[in-house]
Amino acid sequence: MDTAESNNSTAGQAAPISEQVSAAILRALTLAVATQELPSGLTLPSQITLERPKNRDHGDYATSVSLSLAKPAGMNPRAVAELLRTYLLADVEIKESISAIDIAGPGFLNITLARAGQGSIISAILSEGEKYGHGSALAGTSINLEFISANPTGPLHLGHTRWAAVGDALGRVLSAAGAKVTREFYINDRGNQMELFGASIRAAAQGLAVPEDGYHGEYITDLAALIKAEHPEFLDLPEAQSFDAFRDAGYALQLADQQRVLANFRTNFDIWFSEKSLYENDFFKHCLDRLKEQGHVFEDGGAIWLRTTDFGDDKDRVMIKSDGAFAYFASDSAYYISKRERGFDVCIYMLGADHHGYVHRLKAIAACAGDDPSYNIDVLIGQMVKILENGEELKLSKRAGTIITLEELVEKVGVDAARYTLIRYPVDTPMVMDVDVLRSRTNENPVYYVQYAHARICAVLRNATDLGIAYGADQIHPELLENERERELIGALAEFPRVVAGAAELREPHRIARYAEELAGIYHRFYADCRVLPLGDEPATELHSARATLCSATARVIANSLALLGVTAPEKM
Repeated sequence: MDTAESNNSTAGQAAPISEQVSAAILRALTLAVATQELPSGLTLPSQITLERPKNRDHGDYATSVSLSLAKPAGMNPRAVAELLRTYLLADVEIKESISAIDIAGPGFLNITLARAGQGSIISAILSEGEKYGHGSALAGTSINLEFISANPTGPLHLGHTRWAAVGDALGRVLSAAGAKVTREFYINDRGNQMELFGASIRAAAQGLAVPEDGYHGEYITDLAALIKAEHPEFLDLPEAQSFDAFRDAGYALQLADQQRVLANFRTNFDIWFSEKSLYENDFFKHCLDRLKEQGHVFEDGGAIWLRTTDFGDDKDRVMIKSDGAFAYFASDSAYYISKRERGFDVCIYMLGADHHGYVHRLKAIAACAGDDPSYNIDVLIGQMVKILENGEELKLSKRAGTIITLEELVEKVGVDAARYTLIRYPVDTPMVMDVDVLRSRTNENPVYYVQYAHARICAVLRNATDLGIAYGADQIHPELLENERERELIGALAEFPRVVAGAAELREPHRIARYAEELAGIYHRFYADCRVLPLGDEPATELHSARATLCSATARVIANSLALLGVTAPEKM
């Protein structure tokens, strides 16, 4: 690719053209109020929403702001639109980027970009390189993103796999929107499951049957063999100590295995947080005291409760049982307070399909702690994933003895296909992964479709270089890009920053995948209708350079899209 694309500097970045147009409309409204052409008491929107018309004859952007302001202004919507049109055409900051502003229907503004405006889009992409699409909507916001909560008692299963992909992509998208993101894995290392885990490994090391309610699968036998070889003395310890020794050694090995598998899946965490640590050094007592100060803790029946019904929960929650044992809700409460006291403004929880009941209780914890549950906490629930192979659903894992593991899925389809497919669907809908489709090299395979578009462009650019066709920031020539397919492609490229910002705000990284697929389709149509390279002995022209430059910008945006998903952008396929 052109070296201009590798420039990562954000210094002097111009705002995306859509933001420039939005800002110009706000300026026009402000001036109209100042001159009393609009009522002086009129409340103006904080930002202007622009849409991309499906019919390209309706321009590059459209807005209905005139309709929404007409009634409070006591005016006809078309009169408001005419007023905005006059101010926009006179705005020296934007008028060179706009070729036409039309009023449609009851008062829609349809805005068509000038060639200079389209050229500025290509220029921005090439100059900003890997940073194109990044913004500052969440600048100054510190986010704790907890997207896997798992027992260190076995391999990560398919449910964890969906969050491993989606959570990592969401972290990338939030960072691209300017947030400071800390990725956190919550280790469920406290409770009876740990004792059963230790007992299962010890039994396997002794050559005995694993307890019926213990953990089964080849991995238990593997762990037992490793620990027994390294520490044969564990079998000679008193029973209680022997259980603890096998449990702790198994914990360390299994956690290390989870970390290895996730790293191979391109999912990395900043913090691996131990549930047990919530009860060390009197931290839970500190959390309980903080909740008491807010007035929502009470005693009943010898137990200590949190009155979460004050904030929409369906029942109050016990924290310390009458026998003095900590309920799991105690960990939930202390963990939230830990996050907030570590300086995070927003705590995002990504939970499995069986955790719907946690939404209200977690938000109630935030409210009981004196926080704003509509801002400080966000709970996402993910639905189940099914895997099909040869038309049959896969359920059993050779290694885990139960559900298919993350590692087994990657072995079947590869990291790119697994990540992309898991991310491209909204998390609140169940999904089916067809292994046979994901192994195919056809347009039915969405990750192949997008990656192929990138590789195809790279091949075009290699050929352009061989033919001596210059392309890059100094070869844009926007006045030559007159074909409707060129305009359509440039318009799609201009949308990328808004797509990223929207995906971050809505916590929906699947929007990036769907955008990449749409962009790939638009590029393929452009390539079919607009010859990029000369035929035969045909001499190269500035139009070829301009189109090659547009190809270069497109490759950059596809690569940036895939990077936000943690998926590679191959140059050859």
